[in-house]
Amino acid sequence: MNHAQAATQFIKDEARTDWHDKALWFVRYKRDIQTKKVPEWEQLRELASQIKANVLSELDSYLIQFEENALKNGVHVHWAKDAHEHNDIILNILKAKGVRKMVKSKSMLTEECHLNPYLIQNGIDVIDTDLGERIIQLRDETPSHIVLPAIHLKKEDVGETFYKYLGSEKGASDPKYLTEVARGHLREQFLTADAALTGVNFAVAETGGFVVCTNEGNADLGAHLAPIHIASMGMEKLIPRQSDLGVFLRLLARNATGQPITTYSSHFLKPNNGQEMHIVIVDNGRSEQLGREDFRKSLYCIRCGACMNTCPVYRRSGGHSYSYTVPGPIGSILSPGIDLKKHSSMPFASTLCGSCTDVCPVKIDIHHQLYKWRQIIAKEGDFPLSKKIMMKVMGFMLSHPKFYRFAGKMARTALPIMPRFMLYNNLNAWGKEREIPQAPKQSFREWYLKNRE
Repeated sequence: MNHAQAATQFIKDEARTDWHDKALWFVRYKRDIQTKKVPEWEQLRELASQIKANVLSELDSYLIQFEENALKNGVHVHWAKDAHEHNDIILNILKAKGVRKMVKSKSMLTEECHLNPYLIQNGIDVIDTDLGERIIQLRDETPSHIVLPAIHLKKEDVGETFYKYLGSEKGASDPKYLTEVARGHLREQFLTADAALTGVNFAVAETGGFVVCTNEGNADLGAHLAPIHIASMGMEKLIPRQSDLGVFLRLLARNATGQPITTYSSHFLKPNNGQEMHIVIVDNGRSEQLGREDFRKSLYCIRCGACMNTCPVYRRSGGHSYSYTVPGPIGSILSPGIDLKKHSSMPFASTLCGSCTDVCPVKIDIHHQLYKWRQIIAKEGDFPLSKKIMMKVMGFMLSHPKFYRFAGKMARTALPIMPRFMLYNNLNAWGKEREIPQAPKQSFREWYLKNRE
């Protein structure tokens, strides 16, 4: 199912679509308020972009520096070329220590690698502890947003889920009550887990340490209570120096949720006494993306989700209409590089309005990259036949002025007198949700030639 087909399923519920749109735009609105409170906001964006450019230009050196410092800190460092290796490494760590239950904080990398089902199939009980992640785990769904994974659900949906799986009161929808139910449920999981896994927001080459940003403190509870802490890290998450953290921490939460900073910005450097700490550094297609000159800047992404909150297509089509773990504009850049045929519809899930580029905290030229992928997909020939034919017809028409003017005159004459069934049918997908505009009596060229004097 391509993006348009999946989006059609989402927008059938018009009330939910409108609610989803408004909820995400409210987050974008809060982001704008916060950014205006920082006079040097644009300088911060430029500095963050330059830091990321520097990292990617010397990524091999920074990765080696990070590994050396992490090893000095007593951390076990593992390298994974793809999702399969990542999952195998984590499973082997858990099996070697006889782990039966692992608590996990939010990590889009582990979603990308499909870690949860892999571990569950191999006898490891995995509990997501981020509230949104736990909700969708209970529902057997995937995240619909990288920061707000359950944004597609209303409080009534959560109430039904908790009633079914956690034994809460039937029909309860009060957010405070539901949060208390989740807290009571998860506290037991933290206390009985044999291992904890976190993601990595930023890894510092200079120190070998890393930072995890959360609003719920679940990563801290897991990492400090369990005897084994595993961190899954995409290799692009590096920054050179500890002092660079100030730039990114000021940008991340403001852009993601409209907060000055995340409630918890937890710094991990070395394992506690009696604890093991492991870092799994993952490639999984990142090296290949790094080698694509037109798309290299997509690796600057700090996963704030702002491009999703502002995107008119994402807001109205929902995250589950995208065919990749990371949805929205940034996911539409990353996914074709992984599987061009499977994700060929995603770069077209955009108006190319440029709003995503405007809000990106690290200045990724998102809409330009989406347009570039469209060109590549068209050249590769992975294009619906109907679009190929229409593009050839339009190409001919637009390159032959006399034919273009004739076609325009015919359309202006025919549209007002055509029966509705000839205009609104299965061949006119655009007209399913819209009325065709009223045709003008004359073209602009005709008006200009008549009135230019």
